[in-house]
Amino acid sequence: MTAVTRPTFAFRPSISFALAAVMLILLCTSAAAQDTTGVGAIGGVVVNAVGQAAEGVRVCALDTSSCATSDARGVFRIGELRAGRYRLEILPLEGLPFSTEPVDVRAGLDGTVEITLPTVDDFQQTVTVTAPEFRAPEAVKNSGFLVAPREILKSAAALQDVSRYVQGLPGVVIGTNDFRNDIIVRGGSPLENLFVVDNVEIPNINAFANFASAGGTVSLLDAELLQDVTFLTGGYPAPFLNRTSSVLQVTQREGSRKEFGGWATLGFAGAGAIVEGPIGAGTGTAKGSWVVSARRSFLDLFTDDVGFGGVPVVYALNAKAVYDLTPRDRIWLVNIAGVDEIRLGLSESTDLDEEIANFDIRYDGWRSATGFNWQRTFGSRGVGLLGISHSQAKVGQQVKDLVAQGVPPPGVPPDAVIAQSPVVYLEDSREGETTVKYDLTLHLPLFDTVQAGGSFKTFRIDYTVESPYGNDTPYSPVAGIDPFYLDTQFRSYQLGAYLQASKRVASRVNITLGGRVDHYAILSKARFSPRAGVNVRLTDTLSWNSSAGSYYQQPAFLFVTAFPQNGSLVPWRARHYVTGLAWSPDASLRLTAETYRKTYTDYPVASDLPTVSLANIGDTFNVREILFPLTSAGEGYSQGVELFVEKRLTSKLYGQGNLSIARTRHAGLDGVLRPGSFDYPLVFNLLGGYRLSPSWELSARLSFLSGRPFTPYNQPISTQQRRGVYDLTRVNAERAPDYSRIDIRVDRTFSVSGQPLNVFFGVQNVTNRRNFASYNWNRRTNSQQFGEQQGLFPILGFDWRF
Repeated sequence: MTAVTRPTFAFRPSISFALAAVMLILLCTSAAAQDTTGVGAIGGVVVNAVGQAAEGVRVCALDTSSCATSDARGVFRIGELRAGRYRLEILPLEGLPFSTEPVDVRAGLDGTVEITLPTVDDFQQTVTVTAPEFRAPEAVKNSGFLVAPREILKSAAALQDVSRYVQGLPGVVIGTNDFRNDIIVRGGSPLENLFVVDNVEIPNINAFANFASAGGTVSLLDAELLQDVTFLTGGYPAPFLNRTSSVLQVTQREGSRKEFGGWATLGFAGAGAIVEGPIGAGTGTAKGSWVVSARRSFLDLFTDDVGFGGVPVVYALNAKAVYDLTPRDRIWLVNIAGVDEIRLGLSESTDLDEEIANFDIRYDGWRSATGFNWQRTFGSRGVGLLGISHSQAKVGQQVKDLVAQGVPPPGVPPDAVIAQSPVVYLEDSREGETTVKYDLTLHLPLFDTVQAGGSFKTFRIDYTVESPYGNDTPYSPVAGIDPFYLDTQFRSYQLGAYLQASKRVASRVNITLGGRVDHYAILSKARFSPRAGVNVRLTDTLSWNSSAGSYYQQPAFLFVTAFPQNGSLVPWRARHYVTGLAWSPDASLRLTAETYRKTYTDYPVASDLPTVSLANIGDTFNVREILFPLTSAGEGYSQGVELFVEKRLTSKLYGQGNLSIARTRHAGLDGVLRPGSFDYPLVFNLLGGYRLSPSWELSARLSFLSGRPFTPYNQPISTQQRRGVYDLTRVNAERAPDYSRIDIRVDRTFSVSGQPLNVFFGVQNVTNRRNFASYNWNRRTNSQQFGEQQGLFPILGFDWRF
């Protein structure tokens, strides 16, 4: 997840974002780190033929005005380069200048190369240069992971889903069911994650999502279009707003600037195709490109019931177009869209012992996010990025409770039972979000890098939600509490601004100081969030890194508007403290050890259910169950130690392993700190692969999570009321059995009509272990049941370039 591999190339000579917003923009007009400006950097070290540092060597990116001169350590850095491929021109103090073959520059990443100068009297010799080693930018001090697309595509556990892949990284765990792809980071709720795709903030990147969750079942992003994935799990810098646990940044690749082409794909997300080609190639070198991916699930073509009363249907569309207006101006347009529908519940084939047989659930939704970006570089002085984006989503749900009026007598057809049953939850809602933001990075005399930016968001909310019979929450011994009818349309806005500076204060010490201010109009609250980080290179291969900061998040609009008293909620705060060591003896190996503490205040908790905190909720499709009156009185913390080792693919073997020891506690209105629902004391992941030959590759993943806490049922009350009611004297007082799973996958590559065809087969949970999901109360049988997570699950697919 850090660097890409460093193969050797033979070259001719070598190279081995309110007043605060206005003030910030006027003062600095600046941008974020990472890919908030959509540029990257290339740097490294220049050495002479005997390996000694070469000072005063001028290194320039050809066809740009960007150059750098190596210092006494031979170190140079050329920043603010648009993503692409550049030849480097080398101007040594002695001898003739020379240029390299193209070197990759990636958006939001620093690429590092090593340049070895030839001897003056042997200038014609062939020398070598390492391909760029990519790493997170200097503003990211801790808890940053770079994921290469290949790792997602080939992973035995990921199902070509970026969210499922990062579930195996340090500090990340699954929710109550591994059928979902929720990202739960360091004890936080799945609601606490920010998604950014090509500088476009997207509320949810998944299919079968709702407005009270950030997860789903499958990603709308086509893994074949991914270029870089940056995942930040704590202590992240000032540019990032309104999320308190993590940031998932995705850069999609450009289409081909050379020729028209495409791919055909088949996998867990469905069957589809990718087509791509150049823009403006008629007069020579293309000035842009486009790429489109379209996918559709296909199970409904073969059956109308896959075991739970229906079959999911998903359509997904990804598109990106890039165009270079001038050598300094680049624009790009991005769209991520999806349509989905599903029916769950009683059918002729449903097992009546399953709780799903007591419902008729019908869901349909769609979501789309479109963004336009204009990037302008200012030579070596900096770069600016203007982003305009719009996202919109619609969720429709109808839930009928088939046993609300008693258990239907045997022999009644399912259609008759469904027709006679009451609608207990109905939703037809829409959310829209439009963002205008500007980010700028400048290099000023007193600082290495100054970054600043501003954003203005407008929201259009249209909710129609009914829960006429209230909520039979297991946290209350009283059934049908908090019925509500919500029919509201309104607009709101959010302003944000940040300022951040990074400076190398000594040869081996780099510090980053920054902060951001955000105004949440619907809550009539403003918050300031300071953030800081330090990196100390103890040796050339070992560094100490620390970061700290405050992070705020507004409760979801659906929570704020569901009940009148929820309008008095405030943004909750999380404070991050992270420190650790990182050791990289070479480009293919990295080891890190980190310890962290995250503290929460003002978290939304149920005002009528003293033990319930939203911090323990979010990984669910059952929105009705998590809507209740709230107050900002919750607190909690998560702390732990994480060990991580990664071996990048160099020839055959690659992989990573991590071990996390953690403790998470949250309190409801009663103020009692209890184990959080996502408190896994011990987590171990081991994943990787082996290239048996150029045509064969094997990958596997082993996951172990110690049992998470759960609340047992009050058996007498549950039996009496014929529904599950928790023992409120023992909230999260018991532990589930440990979770473990082994996944395997085999890839075989063929050549068809001169193009590669990759066929893969695998099995998830190969031992078919019955992992605990939850205990459910089946109202039909009036008994507790053991709920399982995913059993043995075969995977099969292919991708073929045409």
